[in-house]
Amino acid sequence: MTNPLAAGSLEGKRVLVTGSSRGIGADTVGYFAGAGARVVINYRNKEARANKLADAIRAAGGEAITVGADLTDPASVSAMFASIQAEYGGLDILVMNASGGMESGMAEDYAMTLNRDAQVNLLTEAIPLLGDDSRIVYVTSHQAHFIKTTPTMPEYEPVARSKRAGEDALRAVIPQLEESGIGFVVVSGDMIEGTITATLLERSNPGALNARKEAAGRLYNVSEFAAEIVRAAIEPVPVGNTRLIGDTTGFVGD
Repeated sequence: MTNPLAAGSLEGKRVLVTGSSRGIGADTVGYFAGAGARVVINYRNKEARANKLADAIRAAGGEAITVGADLTDPASVSAMFASIQAEYGGLDILVMNASGGMESGMAEDYAMTLNRDAQVNLLTEAIPLLGDDSRIVYVTSHQAHFIKTTPTMPEYEPVARSKRAGEDALRAVIPQLEESGIGFVVVSGDMIEGTITATLLERSNPGALNARKEAAGRLYNVSEFAAEIVRAAIEPVPVGNTRLIGDTTGFVGD
């Protein structure tokens, strides 16, 4: 897909995208870099992929650094921001993309720890690096955003509830962010073809992806959804601080 941002339009801007060594995060950081932004590629354990992406960005004339961090470890998050401060002197855009909870072998409360507690800590640590007219984008799904009023698949419910809890906790900070000139936007998308989450859901609930596609008419792919995330980072903050991407058929409430 063509970069939705004009070349050079983000020259000098500094951007962190969490969970950006692959998938939606990687495409998102690629769009930012293609528009001239200095980007931070964050990963938990995919260092080789992160380095490969950074090399590709640099080869194309962009500027990128890689910073590994486990978002559930406050010390690791503090170290990440210290590295960013040392390299770039601050941030203009933070995309809170990293999430999870369907991985095997994790503690029972891992989804809530990552999708709520870690996100709140991430925001708290990021605020000192963000200046006036900066932007935070929180990435979620319709299945999570609407979970209070619309049931989802049992396999995904713990993740959905933890991500909605994270969204609610972050929204509570909006007045403080606005006082500091920091815009906040929630980007909620329908099921996205080609993501790990969609693959895991399809594996545990065969036919789920096609069923949602039939109900919605079409589903966004990874690069299309990433394009919406970068638009949310530069366009005016919408009413309600929410940008709904894709069809919302079957979802009610907010």
